[in-house]
Parts: sequence; C-alpha cells; structure tokens
Amino acid sequence: MVNQVSLNVKGMSCGHCVSSVENSVGKLDGVNEVKVHLDSGKVDISFEEDKVSLEVIKETIDDQGYDIV
Repeated sequence: MVNQVSLNVKGMSCGHCVSSVENSVGKLDGVNEVKVHLDSGKVDISFEEDKVSLEVIKETIDDQGYDIV
C-alpha cells in the first residue's frame, strides 16, 4: 500500500539541505518519491508502508541533522 505524507522539517535552509534529505530518504527501499519544499519547510514523501515505516523515514531525516516538528 502506498502512503503519502507531508512532514514539517526544521533546519533546512539551502540547496545542500534539499539534496541531503532527498538523497538519504530517496535511497530507502520502499520510498517512491521525496520532494523538499524549502520555502515552507515541508517534505512530501510517497512510500510503500509494507517496505519502509514512517518511523525509519523520520529517523533518516533526523540523522541528516534536521528536526521534524
């Protein structure tokens, strides 16, 4: 089953931040699409719930140094 989620992420401010989040989350098995919206501080993610959990996605963003609010 494919889930869509939009997370509020604090601390992203530049192109490197966008690449960091999109690349790290995008590499997770089961993640179909990741789109960072720098202006609003949101990250839209499409993922397959049976392959990857939202918790793992959040941990991956956290590991990049950003806070989910």
